[in-house]
Amino acid sequence: MNKENTFSAIKNKKNWLFVIVISAIIFCGWFIYSKQNKSEEIILYGNVDIRQVSLAFNANERIDQIYVEEGDIVKKGQLLASLDTENIKLQIEKNKSQIEAQESIVSRLKNGSRPQEKSQMLAKVNAAKAEAQNAKIQLQRIENAYNDSDGRSVSKQEIDNARSNFKVTSARVKETSESYRLAVLGPRKEEITEAEARLKAEKAELAIQEYLLEQAQLKSPIDGVIRSRLQEPGDMASPQQITFLLAVNDKKWVRAYIQEKQLGYINEGMEVSVYIDSYSDKPIKGQIGYISSVAEFTPKTVQTAELRTSLLYEIRVYVKDSEDILRMGMPATIKINSYNTADSKEKNL
Repeated sequence: MNKENTFSAIKNKKNWLFVIVISAIIFCGWFIYSKQNKSEEIILYGNVDIRQVSLAFNANERIDQIYVEEGDIVKKGQLLASLDTENIKLQIEKNKSQIEAQESIVSRLKNGSRPQEKSQMLAKVNAAKAEAQNAKIQLQRIENAYNDSDGRSVSKQEIDNARSNFKVTSARVKETSESYRLAVLGPRKEEITEAEARLKAEKAELAIQEYLLEQAQLKSPIDGVIRSRLQEPGDMASPQQITFLLAVNDKKWVRAYIQEKQLGYINEGMEVSVYIDSYSDKPIKGQIGYISSVAEFTPKTVQTAELRTSLLYEIRVYVKDSEDILRMGMPATIKINSYNTADSKEKNL
């Protein structure tokens, strides 16, 4: 009986020893695993950054109307402001009239003179010849009378007038004859080309004025928010004078700086949490989208005193601000769980 009790006690001791050894092995394995996978939380401080667009008119003119205020949400293509366009509209009307007149000239040159016009020109030639012939006969009659009377019946002035009349009528014959000849021949190719070139120039000038009329309207190039309204109606606009600052809301990020010894814990594409003072209990999801490859002296905006003497690397955390609660320059806290580093690297691969 004693032997059986002794054997049973030894057996129980072995079982307990086995349990202790197995427990120790499990504990060591868990300890090693937890050490290898221990997550280290990195906390960074930065500021919200938003892209902004500077909007200015592409013309020098006075502002007529402004349709938006600071803080207004605007859509792409929305009219924001307009210039005084009275001068441009008057110039457009003038250009249209000049084009219409030049088109008539080109059409007339291409079509040539009509038969009725040629007949009228020929009639003018014949009339001019008849006048010249009468003037010649009158001149001869006066000269003969002057010679026969030794100047007593006809004065010298009458002879001069007759000669002058003959010259004028002869010149009219040449003029009308040349016009008729050109009408029969038709316009030269060079004349048509020159007229077409003038018409093209007039149309180009009209296109310029219409472009200026279009540029007199300042429209939003993107969806965004009016951050600053820098001019008012009556101010002189120019390409160098900014009228609006437009904040781009579709892409926001937090700019922060990290020490070199912490670079091994982060990588691009890594998911992080962003906190702001107004919503300290409500994290905003973000993702590291940029890590600078060049160290720089600590910017003045870094809020941690111990980092102000260090060389840091800039990072950007892009956030999904679906509720539009982030504002430019707003302080933000970035919390990075380094345990996610390996997972994010695998996703990027």
